[in-house]
Amino acid sequence: MRDVVIVGAGHNGLVCAFYLARAGLKVTLLEARGVVGGAAVTEEFHPGFRNSVAAYTVSLLNPKVIHDMDLAGQGLRIVERPLSNFLPLDDTRYLKLGAGKTFDEVARFSQRDADRLDAFHSYLGSAADLLRDLVLQTPPNRVQGNWLAALPELIKAGKLGNRMRKLSVSSQRELFDLFTKSAGDYLDGWFESAPIKAAYGFDSVVGNYASPYSPGSAYVLLHHVFGEVNGKKGAWGHAIGGMGAITQAMAKAVQSLGVEIRTGCPVDQVLLSRGRATGVVTTKGERIDARVVVSNLNPRLLYTKLVDPGALPADFLRRMQAWRCGSGTFRMNVALAELPSFSCLPGREAAEHHGSGIIIAPSLGYMERAYHDARTHGWSREPIVEVLIPSTLDPTLAPAGRHVASLFCQHVAPQLPDGASWDMHRETVADLMIDTVDRYAPNFKRAVLGRQIMSPLDLERTFGLVGGDIFHGALGLDQLFAARPMLGHADYRGPIAGLYTCGSGTHPGGGVTGAPGHNAAREVLRDFGNRHSRQL
Repeated sequence: MRDVVIVGAGHNGLVCAFYLARAGLKVTLLEARGVVGGAAVTEEFHPGFRNSVAAYTVSLLNPKVIHDMDLAGQGLRIVERPLSNFLPLDDTRYLKLGAGKTFDEVARFSQRDADRLDAFHSYLGSAADLLRDLVLQTPPNRVQGNWLAALPELIKAGKLGNRMRKLSVSSQRELFDLFTKSAGDYLDGWFESAPIKAAYGFDSVVGNYASPYSPGSAYVLLHHVFGEVNGKKGAWGHAIGGMGAITQAMAKAVQSLGVEIRTGCPVDQVLLSRGRATGVVTTKGERIDARVVVSNLNPRLLYTKLVDPGALPADFLRRMQAWRCGSGTFRMNVALAELPSFSCLPGREAAEHHGSGIIIAPSLGYMERAYHDARTHGWSREPIVEVLIPSTLDPTLAPAGRHVASLFCQHVAPQLPDGASWDMHRETVADLMIDTVDRYAPNFKRAVLGRQIMSPLDLERTFGLVGGDIFHGALGLDQLFAARPMLGHADYRGPIAGLYTCGSGTHPGGGVTGAPGHNAAREVLRDFGNRHSRQL
C-alpha cells in the first residue's frame, strides 16, 4: 500500500509530492492528461511553434520551492522581462513601465502622478511583504471542540496579529483599503492620469471576472505583485522553454526521490471506508489503495464529482456546490511571421517593448465597459488583451525569424447567455481578439500563421479549470485566507479524514506559486507524525 496518492500532477501536485517523498513517504502521482504540469505546460500548437498553453508568465513561483526542489539544477532558467509593461494608448501615445523608465514615462501625463510613485510603491511593497510572509503559512482555522483544540489556531492568529502590529498605522490603513476597496477606487485615490491607473488596474482583472470598480478587486491587484524573479521583488519573467520547463524540472525532482508518476490516468472516485479516504478508483476501474489521498483539483470538482455526497455534511456540500468559479478568460496562442509594429511605436525589429507585457486596455473605464458588455452580450466587443511575445526572450519557441505570442484575453462570460455554447462562438471571438490587437498594430492580423484557441469551456475540458477559472475559485473576500475554500477547512483538510487538498483552491490561491502544495505537504506530514513537517 502507498502512503499517499495525489490526484492531479499540476505544479502544486508535483510540489506536494516532492516534500512528502523527501520526508520518506511512498507517493504515487496520478495525472489525467498525457503530460504532467496541469495548466503549466509547453506544447507545439502549430508546426514548428511551441508555447505555454495556458499559464504563460512567471513571478509568483515561491523562492523556497525553487530552492528546495533545486529547479535550477534540474535545468530551469528564468529571465526577466526587459520592461514590465507597455500600454499602446492610441495611434501616437503609449506608456512604458520598468527598467528605470516609469517616473519619466508617467511624468509625460502627470508630474503629480510621477511624484507619488515612490510613496505608492512603498505602501504596496509593505502589503506585498506581508503576503510573502503569509503564503507559506497555514491560515488560522475555525475548529470545533474545547479550548485545547482551538489553542494552536489561537496561537497562529496571535502571530498574525503581532505581524500586523509591526506595520505603521498608515500602512495598516493602506492594507485595509487593499483588502476591501475596488482597484479603481484605490487607484483613483492615488493618481489622476488614466494611463498609470490602467497599467496598475489591469492586474486587478487578470483572471478576475469583474470590473476594476468591483469591491475587493484591489486585493487581486495585490495578489499579482507579491512575486519575484531571481530575487527581484515584483518582477515578471519568462521560463526558457515555456511554463512547461517549470513542471518538467519539478517532475525530475520528484522522480529522483522515487515518486511514481502515472500520466493518462484520470481518477473517477475517491474510496472511503468507515468515514476515511483509503484510495482512489481510476476511470479504467483500477483501485489504488493509500493511507491518505491528496487532491490537486478545483475543490468543487473534488467534492461534487469524486466523493460520495452522502459522506459529506449537508452544509459543506451545499457550499462546495456554490463555490464561485469563472474568470472570464479567453486564451490564445498565435504563430507570427513577424513582430507587431505598433502605430504609436513603429518597428518590426525586436525592441524592449516587444519583450514586455503588452496591455491593450487604455483606461479603467475601458476595462469596466468590457466587463459589463460581457455580462450582457457574452463577450466584450472591445476586450482587454494582454500580449506577450516570449520568443523575443526565448528563441527555442519558434523558427528563426518567426515568433509566438500569448494572448490573455478578457472579458468573456464563463457561461454564455441563453444556454449558448462556446463551441459555436469560439472562432468568432478569436477573430475579435486578433482584430483588437490589429487596431493598435496594423500588421498583426496578416502576420498570423496559425492559432490555438482556448475558450472558458476549452480550459475546463482540457485542464479542469471550472468556468475557465485560472485560480480554481474566485479570489473574493469570501474565498480567501481562512475562508479558502471554507471556514473550518482552511488547513488543507476537508471533513473526510485522510483526504487533503493541495491546489489553488486553497490558501494562498491561484497563480503558479507552489505554495499550496508546500503547505498541504506540511499538514499531511504533521498528521503522519513526521518530524520533517517542522522544516516546512
